[in-house]
Amino acid sequence: MTQFLSRIYFGNTLQNWLISLSIFVAGILLIAIFKRVILKRLKLWAFRSETTFDDFLVLNFEKSVVPLSYLAVFQLAINLLQIGPKIASVLQIATLLFITFFILRIITSVVKKFIFSFIRTSENRDSEEKQANGLLLIINIIIWILGLVFIIDNLGYNVTTLITGLGIGGIAIALAAQTILGDLFSYFVIFFDRPFQIGDFIIVEDNMGTIEYIGIKTTRIRTLSGEQLICSNTYLTNSRIHNYKRMEERRIVFKLGVTYQTTSEIVKEIPVIVKEIIESTKDVRLDRGHFSGFGDFSLDFEFVYYILSADYNVFMDKQQEIYHRILCRFESEKIDFAYPTQTLYTVPIRKTQELQE
Repeated sequence: MTQFLSRIYFGNTLQNWLISLSIFVAGILLIAIFKRVILKRLKLWAFRSETTFDDFLVLNFEKSVVPLSYLAVFQLAINLLQIGPKIASVLQIATLLFITFFILRIITSVVKKFIFSFIRTSENRDSEEKQANGLLLIINIIIWILGLVFIIDNLGYNVTTLITGLGIGGIAIALAAQTILGDLFSYFVIFFDRPFQIGDFIIVEDNMGTIEYIGIKTTRIRTLSGEQLICSNTYLTNSRIHNYKRMEERRIVFKLGVTYQTTSEIVKEIPVIVKEIIESTKDVRLDRGHFSGFGDFSLDFEFVYYILSADYNVFMDKQQEIYHRILCRFESEKIDFAYPTQTLYTVPIRKTQELQE
């Protein structure tokens, strides 16, 4: 029996082959048992929990760590054997590619998890998930390029020249396409800082409209007149933006004037009348109301109130209701609104001649 086990096949004794095969089969069986028992229970536990982070960990463990475990069992078994330098070199390269692939896969999945976890805090989750696909594509390209450089370096090649060439080429590309790269970085700023989102109504300088699409280079706005306005991302990040979607309530300041023939008693009552009208209007909060000054042709009053809604139609409806009630009340109280007038005093001709003499 000992003599039989001492026979050499492909540079190794039969005993070493059997030991190596036994270790490999035992390792595969242990991994299979782990997947069927422990990993299955972990999946059930993660499914029942309220958070999604544990589901992410279990899923990545199954997709990446378990295949690496098969590789570890194979390496443990093959280390007991004497193999030629060519085969060892091929196995080393294959192992390097295998490990690098799954490590990069874990990194990309972590980045994707981070970005989509960031998106879940947004109201426009569906639109931002579409927007994130372009961002993920850029990040994945960068990660896989770095992984390729890592593989080339570990294969024994000198990557210094390659990195230097990439650096010089990157500088040349950056100088030639600095506008595009500026818009790209502005896209990152818009994505993570969220000055506006798809569906927001914004005003940028003399342009206003609703955000329809946020791209890597441009953002598209649907204006009130119907046409699509296309702006570079850099232009938007460098501008002052009024985002009306974020507005919780509207502050209204309005003035009215009555004629100078209005009596002091009525002037004293006007702020009270208007305040009662504003306070009795639903979803409106009064701030102040005063007799504010003496105009050129009117006694001026100023009132400030808040409409507890960001909707523009609600704002116009409430303002119309308040103005109409003020008009009706002033008509019933015989209060006259002022309008631009001038009083011209004339002197009779006869009296003018007497003054001249």
